[in-house]
Amino acid sequence: MHTSALVLFSGGQDSATCLAWSLERYQNVETIGFNYGQRHAVELECRSTFLRALRKSYPSWDKKLGEDHMLDMSLLGQISDTSLTQAKSIEFGKSGLPNTFVPGRNLLFLTFASALAYRRGLTVLVGGMCETDYSGYPDCRDDTLKSLQVTLSLGLDQRMVVETPLMWLDKAATWRMAEQLGGNNLVSLILEESHTCYLGDRSQRHAWGYGCGKCPACELRQTGYETYRRGQHG
Repeated sequence: MHTSALVLFSGGQDSATCLAWSLERYQNVETIGFNYGQRHAVELECRSTFLRALRKSYPSWDKKLGEDHMLDMSLLGQISDTSLTQAKSIEFGKSGLPNTFVPGRNLLFLTFASALAYRRGLTVLVGGMCETDYSGYPDCRDDTLKSLQVTLSLGLDQRMVVETPLMWLDKAATWRMAEQLGGNNLVSLILEESHTCYLGDRSQRHAWGYGCGKCPACELRQTGYETYRRGQHG
């Protein structure tokens, strides 16, 4: 039986919700973040703030929440020519994928996470990947992650489970999940302390949180939050 998990926690809405999901299910939970030269590096600061607030607000989760790990993945940023790692406008390429796609990012993140999990005795990797509200990233697809789960388990000679609680949820359902897990307090915590904006803008506070309000990540978060709120009052 799997009782311990390592959550890929970026500091964004999705991974914050996945962290709460994991704390409800597992006895021991640790977190891992990656500094890969992302333009929205402010999310790395939000990670620490969010974790401190979560521990304070939820004592029962605090008892389960173990170490936070941060890995230097700057090499990924050096070899990537994307709008998340370079100062360029967000647009779609000839492949049909937006240039926010960082090739190999989730594959590398989960591989490095599995190596750390192996050393720490953690058998579940939890990520916020999703096929419903996403930009067509191939490394977010369910088939990709199921395949990677098999590869990691074989390569480590140990059963490693990759959990993706948000895989078939849209953003509105993700907000609802947060409310179900931690009540309005968790929703407020995610609104105030998490970061989603691709441009790293925290100068503007909207009803749905901080962000530029124009990039694809902000648009998804805004639309999802507004739909969620309408459902509350419907």
